[in-house]
Amino acid sequence: MRILVVEDTEDVGEAVVGAFTRLGHAVDWQKTRAGSADALAVQDYALIVLDINLPDGSGFDLLAEIRSKGLQTPVLVLTARALVDDRVDALDTGADDYLVKPFDFRELEARARALLRRRQGSATTTLSAGNVVLDPRSRAVTLDGRPVELTRREIALLEILIGQPDRVFSKSDLLDQLYGFENEAGPNAIELYIGRLRKKLAGASAEIRTLRGMGYQIVVNKAPRA
Repeated sequence: MRILVVEDTEDVGEAVVGAFTRLGHAVDWQKTRAGSADALAVQDYALIVLDINLPDGSGFDLLAEIRSKGLQTPVLVLTARALVDDRVDALDTGADDYLVKPFDFRELEARARALLRRRQGSATTTLSAGNVVLDPRSRAVTLDGRPVELTRREIALLEILIGQPDRVFSKSDLLDQLYGFENEAGPNAIELYIGRLRKKLAGASAEIRTLRGMGYQIVVNKAPRA
């Protein structure tokens, strides 16, 4: 998933970006309201992690602008403001969740997972397609209950596909969600990872299909493939 982190404090920003990157997410980091608005104008995100006190304006104003444009991307507010009135203001302005600094990164990751599940319309803590199951918390994948060893990028790709079964993702869609502005790759990278995933999930009842000229989708077969 691709995440936008809006945070001007260097050490906090580095830590948040590092936490999400280790989980396999593509992360864009902006330190100003203006830079964040520019990023949002050209890129869709699965989640926005938003600081309130920015050097060129309020995160609340950016949040209000996001919602006024009809953007439904989940927003997790990070701030040192601990007053109830501040929390109420954030939620009323359109935030989906609120976390006060300093915070435990395990809680940050858990809240992010909850918002991403809600975005995907899932009420369960795991994602599955047939006999393939992915646990977003542990980043573990099993096939018929047996562990499958995947790289971080392979897990991220599977998470995108399995989060919306039957949806067709173009190469451009997948590239946008797997790579940030500073870590872009070419379309051949998607073909490479799709090929690796297919080999590692051989025999699964979930199949990654190629729709020529359109992209890729994961579908569940009626019976496991031989």
